[in-house]
Amino acid sequence: MEKIVVIGGSKGIGSAIVQQQLKNKQVYNISRNAPEISHSNLIHYSADVLLDTLPEIESIDSLIYCPGSINLKPILSLSADDFRNDFEINVIGAVKAIQHYLPALKKGTNPSIVLFSTVAVKLGMPYHASIAAAKGGVEGLVKSLGAELAPAIRINAIAPTITETALSASILRNDRMKENMIERHPLKNYLKPSEVAQMADYLISKAAGSISGQIFQMDYGLVSFKI
Repeated sequence: MEKIVVIGGSKGIGSAIVQQQLKNKQVYNISRNAPEISHSNLIHYSADVLLDTLPEIESIDSLIYCPGSINLKPILSLSADDFRNDFEINVIGAVKAIQHYLPALKKGTNPSIVLFSTVAVKLGMPYHASIAAAKGGVEGLVKSLGAELAPAIRINAIAPTITETALSASILRNDRMKENMIERHPLKNYLKPSEVAQMADYLISKAAGSISGQIFQMDYGLVSFKI
C-alpha cells in the first residue's frame, strides 16, 4: 500500500485530500488538530510544523504540504511581522517538511511532492501583497527543487482561486458575496475542496510521471480569461 504524508490535513483542502487518499493509501496526517474522521488507514500526529519536531516515517511515496494563510490588508496596514508570518507558514514550513522527509521519499515508489500557491501570484490582486509574496516564494521553490530533485522526485504546486473552506469564510460569508464571487469568474464558479483534492491525487499518481516543476492554476478562468 502506498504511503502519503499530508501536512495540515485536519481542515479545508487538506481534509479533502486526506479523505480521498484514505480509500487506497496509508495516510499520515500531521497537524495541530486531529481530523474529524477515523479510518484504519489513517495515522494522526499532533504537531505544529513550525515549532515541533516532525515524526520519523521510514518510507513514503508522497508528501503534500497544505498549510496556508489569507492575510488580506492594504500595504500600509501590513507589518513586517505579517510578511514574516506568511512566509514562515507558506515557505519555511514547506522547506522544513521537505528537508525532513526527503530521505523517506527517496525510498518510495514514484515519489512526489505537492505544495500550494495562489492565483494572486499571477493575477495581481489588491490587499494580497503579503500572501502573494509568500506564495511567490513557494513557486520559486517548486521550480528550483523540480530541477534539483530530478529524476528521483517530482514536485509541483496547485494555485487555487478562492476555495470554500473555513479559511475563506469571511470572504464567502453570505449569499450575496458568494454570488459576486461566482460572477467574477469567467466559468461562473469557485472551487470546492474536493476539486483541489482531485488535482492533488492526479499530481502524485503515476499518470503524472512526466510532470514536475509546474504550477497548476485552478481558477475557473480567472487568470487566463477576460470575458
